[in-house]
Amino acid sequence: MPEPQTIAALARAIKSRETTAEAVVDRCLRRIAERNGTLNAFITVFENEAREQARDADREIAAGRYLGPLHGVPVSVKDLFDIAGTKTTAASRVRQDHSAERDAPSIAALRDAGAIFVGKTNLHEFALGTTNEDSAYGPARHPLDPSRSPGGSSGGSAASVADAMCFASMGSDTGGSIRIPAAVCGLVGLKPAIGELTTEGVVPLSTTLDHIGPICRTVEDAAIVYDALRGVSRTESRGGAARPAGAPPDPRAIRLAIPRNYFLSLLDPQVASTFESACERLRQAGVMLDDVPIPHAGDVAAIYLHIVLTEAAAYHAKTLERRPEDYTPNVRIRLEMGRYILGEDYARARRGRELIRREVNAALQDVDALLLPALPIPAPKIGVPMVKIGTAEEPVRNVMLRCTQAFNVSGHPAISIPCGATIDGLPVGAQLVGAANDTPGLLRIAAAVERYLGPGTSR
Repeated sequence: MPEPQTIAALARAIKSRETTAEAVVDRCLRRIAERNGTLNAFITVFENEAREQARDADREIAAGRYLGPLHGVPVSVKDLFDIAGTKTTAASRVRQDHSAERDAPSIAALRDAGAIFVGKTNLHEFALGTTNEDSAYGPARHPLDPSRSPGGSSGGSAASVADAMCFASMGSDTGGSIRIPAAVCGLVGLKPAIGELTTEGVVPLSTTLDHIGPICRTVEDAAIVYDALRGVSRTESRGGAARPAGAPPDPRAIRLAIPRNYFLSLLDPQVASTFESACERLRQAGVMLDDVPIPHAGDVAAIYLHIVLTEAAAYHAKTLERRPEDYTPNVRIRLEMGRYILGEDYARARRGRELIRREVNAALQDVDALLLPALPIPAPKIGVPMVKIGTAEEPVRNVMLRCTQAFNVSGHPAISIPCGATIDGLPVGAQLVGAANDTPGLLRIAAAVERYLGPGTSR
């Protein structure tokens, strides 16, 4: 039989004993051994532990103790999350001697659901970047073109899933660090609503903007991991697999709004044309598309910067004083910038955050979700700090955050879904943003429109 490519398909195969967790884990570990030297996706590989967990999973399933669709499924973890007895490096020399005493609650939830951890993935140091190239372990690389970035900061996570080293990865998202690499690598990346999933046991970047969530191959897979993270059992659903809670609506009953001002005003031409083609496919399927304003979207970058850098500098204050040389230069510079932001500017940014939240709520008032690109450019070349869009030269970091950071500021749930590719075959992602505190509702909408946005549909 063909090898399962998704968590949902693998869950059915494992539960029916068409394959075993041990066989699947062995396949993933062999892939890591073959490809990690090129992609640098993993900082640490748990080879012995993963094989032991797989054997345990097979024994439990054979004994009738099936835990659900993640039981026996290989998963990677961004190296910001604590896993008991292992290092949490945050891709930094600052934390090379750190060892976690206990699992982060999110890791414990996945362990309880039967997931098997194959390793911890590379990232932009302390999650403070979008390209994954500032890392004490060197840059992670794109599976389709190793000269390019897999996105960041969860770049190793996305590369590990895209290159079949695992079936899902846990990432963090402060300005887009789940959705950006998912879009770059042709995957689904879910950022749930703010505060919905605890960030305890995860090295912080910005304590008021940090989110955690999964990077997977499909919306259905994202729903499986999301449910496990919040302790929702799926053992009775679809023979062990899962769908987003509730039946996906008919496309003809879906209404989406596109916030064109700011978000669509600076796009690579191929990203723009791919996104518009995806919109046209949705219209042909019966989805209603309107335009909607977010009046102060142009202020988001400044609001975001004043919050993130201030909170990051506070967390790093002691090590910036004692061990500045142990940071990568670009990350250290950004952290040092945060030490000079005035308290009144931070307070003003917090007020601006409330304004953006209200405006996003207003934009969502009469629609099911917002629709916009997840990323304005295809995967950038590693080591190239500027990108040309039309006649303008723009900083890669600023451009990569442009479509995502607003929804960390507002706290709304958001998901990136593949919507096509450039003429060179580089993935392009669309983004859906849901109503405040309604991640399940967003997943239902995403499941309904995924087939019209998915990879290959525009080629």
